[in-house]
Amino acid sequence: MEARLPHAAAISRTSVFRVSCWILALLGFVELLSAGLALAARMESTREVRFVDREVTKYVSVPIAATPTSKESTGIVARPPPQQDQDPVPAVVAVQPRPLTTPAIADPMVEKLVTEARKARVAEDMGLAIVKLEEARSKEPDEPSVEYELGLVHEAMGVFDTASEHYQKVMAMGATKAGTLYTLAAGKLRDGIEDSADMRGQLSLGRTRIFKDVNYQDGERIVLTIPVQAAPGTTIGADDFFVTVKFFDIIHGKEIVPTSEDTSLREFKWVSGAIDWAGGEELLRVTYILPHRDLQDEHLFGQRVYYGQSVELNYKNELIDLQAWPRDLAARSQQPVQANPGPADAPPEFLDKDSLPPGFNPDNPLLPLPLPTR
Repeated sequence: MEARLPHAAAISRTSVFRVSCWILALLGFVELLSAGLALAARMESTREVRFVDREVTKYVSVPIAATPTSKESTGIVARPPPQQDQDPVPAVVAVQPRPLTTPAIADPMVEKLVTEARKARVAEDMGLAIVKLEEARSKEPDEPSVEYELGLVHEAMGVFDTASEHYQKVMAMGATKAGTLYTLAAGKLRDGIEDSADMRGQLSLGRTRIFKDVNYQDGERIVLTIPVQAAPGTTIGADDFFVTVKFFDIIHGKEIVPTSEDTSLREFKWVSGAIDWAGGEELLRVTYILPHRDLQDEHLFGQRVYYGQSVELNYKNELIDLQAWPRDLAARSQQPVQANPGPADAPPEFLDKDSLPPGFNPDNPLLPLPLPTR
């Protein structure tokens, strides 16, 4: 018995060792299995996230609400998804008409001749104007500015058939070439050419009355009464004529200058109210006030004193009568002074306090106060 004990103890130790190794191997296998499961779970979780990222967004049709008008509104307007199967329809853009302009004259020499002809027409030198325009037409036969200017010159001369022919030539060139001249020529032919020369015997200025209000304390006050006379049976609308009054002052007793709105006040009023030509005459009252200036301004700019005025009567934008007093002011209005003045060119009638009737109203130099009542 005692001889077998050491061998049995050795066998027991070997068995314990082997069992321990199997246990350690089993624990290691369990650890590896746990790590594999954990890794597999992590990879599965990552695969789900990527799948969500690749998910295609689905469009949902939502009714489009009206766009909010308030600037403080933050509402979002839903829009339908784009259609992939159909080609987009291009937006239709309205084509704006190209505005007409006055065509430029290509030849500088022709442009110079047309400018000189216009100056001659304004100065009523129609012969010189025609010479300049004919020379310009010989250089450029199809220039719309030349044809239109020839129409204006012949219209001013009263040769209306020839004027119409020139306007028709401008229209034949078309709007592309003639520009705004095409529209103007069409208007001339559509509305008819006015015979303004005939109106010079039907509409004119009467004798102007001038009243200087000596009782005015704040400067100078001049009241003009300008008669506009029409021949019997003449029908003239209120919009067909207008009167222009240009006042002039004298500085330092020698320099004549036109007045300005900064240095004077002017008031225009038709005495008779409505334009009905009752009695064949309408009266225009013009009040001109030249206020006093302080001593410093008078020292720097000089003392202004009323000198005179020019009165122009225009019928449909054409000057048909002119009166100026003193008569040298007619030259400042770019109008020639007649060598032999007629009755209508007599000096104005000056009214003073000695020749005024009792109860004279300075606001209306033609009428006394009070007016008779029924």
